[in-house]
Amino acid sequence: MNWRLKKTIVLVGMMGAGKTAVGTQLARVLGVPFLDSDEEIVKAANRTIAEIFERDGEAFFREKEAQVIARLLRGRPGVLSTGGGAFLQERNRQAIAAHGVSVWLKADLELLWQRVRHKSSRPLLRTPDPRGTLAALLVAREPVYALADLMVESRPDTSVEQMADRVAQALLARPDVLERK
Repeated sequence: MNWRLKKTIVLVGMMGAGKTAVGTQLARVLGVPFLDSDEEIVKAANRTIAEIFERDGEAFFREKEAQVIARLLRGRPGVLSTGGGAFLQERNRQAIAAHGVSVWLKADLELLWQRVRHKSSRPLLRTPDPRGTLAALLVAREPVYALADLMVESRPDTSVEQMADRVAQALLARPDVLERK
């Protein structure tokens, strides 16, 4: 099937929600570029996210993240995966609203924990109680994620391919963003 994407699709949500995996598959299905804001920051800084947090702090990271997201939104329409904290920043939400469409991949705590508990690459979870930290982040962030243009719920029994299809179906309700050719 042929698609015409008019605006960049920006996937938002918690770490472990599937933004990168679903975004990669969605971009493949739609035949558009896949971009990952965290990957772009790592490339530009030549350091990992954890190293940036450690050396320069979260405020510096958020500044670089906002610059990268704004730059990526100005490019050819594609699928953009963002870090879990990106959508919390008002300036990022405004840039996304102006140049793209936000899709919240919503996942419950249990699913998120199953996906992130063995990953050491999550600087915000380097605490004595990472599951408790994840739960607190989820509670704090959900009201902001709920501001996204669309929401697609992630479930443990849903494959990456099925999630990408569900996101594409949700986007068809937005002819200003996506249409079939």
